[in-house]
Formats: sequence, structure tokens, C-alpha cells
Amino acid sequence: MNKAINKAINKDMSKVLEPANLLVPQGSIESYVSAIHAIPVLSAEDERTLAVQYKESGDLDAVRGLIMSHLRFVAHIARSYSGYGLPQADLIQEGNVGLMKAVKRFDPEVGVRLISFAVHWIRKLKFMNLYW
Repeated sequence: MNKAINKAINKDMSKVLEPANLLVPQGSIESYVSAIHAIPVLSAEDERTLAVQYKESGDLDAVRGLIMSHLRFVAHIARSYSGYGLPQADLIQEGNVGLMKAVKRFDPEVGVRLISFAVHWIRKLKFMNLYW
């Protein structure tokens, strides 16, 4: 049954994440944000399945799915830092790095959602960028 779920998740995510199915941003933050909003948010079960896949076998497609499905949250957090004098693109970029670090350190057995864990890492890198 677990393999059937993984196959279904990978099939659905691969359709959505194919370059032909994503709007390719053309140089503006607005186009990037609209492109990442086209990527579906994972359910808690799908998120946990992908996280377990990554932890057990190092599956990079699982990592890609986790990261891509949470990019909209990074953009949302970056908007809250817009008054600090840094370009929005830089804040989003630092937040994306924080999301990648969070995925690497995330333990699906703890029982929290990835975004709850990742908010710390996303904000940490932004603060380092703002004040250093």
C-alpha cells in the first residue's frame, strides 16, 4: 500500500512540477509568486510520506516535492520583512535556502508539519541577512 501511495504522489507531483506545467517567471516577483501559487500544497499525509521517503532512501524527488510545495509560504514570510530595506527577491532567496535547510533537518516522526518546523530556519537566514 505504501508503494501505491508513493507512486500516486510522485505521479501527481511530477505532472505539476514539469516545466511545461509551471509558469516560468519572467523577471518579476509577481510572476514568480503566481507561478509558485500554481503548485499544490501537500496534505499532511503526502508531506509525511515524502519526508519519510527522503529520510529512508535519500530520494531527491521527494525533497523536490517538499520544497516546491512550500515555496508559497516562503514568499508569504518574505512579504512580512519588506519594510527592512532589502529587495523582495533577496528575502525570498534567503528564505528558500532556509527551507532547504529545514527539509534536510526535518524529522517526520516528531509529528509536526514541515512548515511549522521550517519557519524557524526561514526567519533565521533572513535575520542574518538583515543584520549582518
